[in-house]
Amino acid sequence: MKKLKDRQAVKTIAIRMDRAILGNLGDIKPVGQGVSEMRIFVGKGYRVYFVIRNNKVVFLLCGGDKSSQEADIKQAKELAILVEES
Repeated sequence: MKKLKDRQAVKTIAIRMDRAILGNLGDIKPVGQGVSEMRIFVGKGYRVYFVIRNNKVVFLLCGGDKSSQEADIKQAKELAILVEES
């Protein structure tokens, strides 16, 4: 999120991630292979990808906006495999 210039988006994303950690996932959509996207409707329509492991939210170190969604989902699925293996 350091590269994100939209400060309001950064704040909104951080709040959503904090809420998810507490169990309130909000607006999410499964994208396959156990990966879900947290949809954040501010600015460009940001997405944060995560998996649930042992009843805990594990954020995958990728995300993006609607324009990069397809590539972001592919990367998230690859990262989910690495999380599963560790």
